[in-house]
Amino acid sequence: MYKRILVANDGSPGAAKAFAAAIELAQRTGAELHMIAVEELPRFPASIDEIDEEQREAGDRFAPVVAAARAQAQQAGLPMEMQLIPGHVVDAVLGLINTREVDLLVVGFMGHSALYERIIGGTTDRLVRLAPCAVLVIK
Repeated sequence: MYKRILVANDGSPGAAKAFAAAIELAQRTGAELHMIAVEELPRFPASIDEIDEEQREAGDRFAPVVAAARAQAQQAGLPMEMQLIPGHVVDAVLGLINTREVDLLVVGFMGHSALYERIIGGTTDRLVRLAPCAVLVIK
């Protein structure tokens, strides 16, 4: 059914649920398991130093997320390809979907207020609308 499953993992509880679901699906379907974590960069950085600092902090923040994911995948007997990419979440995820020819994107749902969603929008919502593949949202 699926050849390549990509799970987006930001270290949140919703992402942990999504990762567990992606592991189960990969086991059931024999699909390759890929994971992406995006080091969010400021949209309008004041300086190069701000970008460098954000990347260092993100690397420290994602180290335990990556280690836990690798351990879970290994325990499930699945090889996993991991991408830690600096950038903006939606652009980075969509770019990886296209370059890796992913058939299923698995993401966690993070609920915000209706006002927040109308004014700012949601990452999950944008991924559902823009992804060129099937998207599974885990609550």
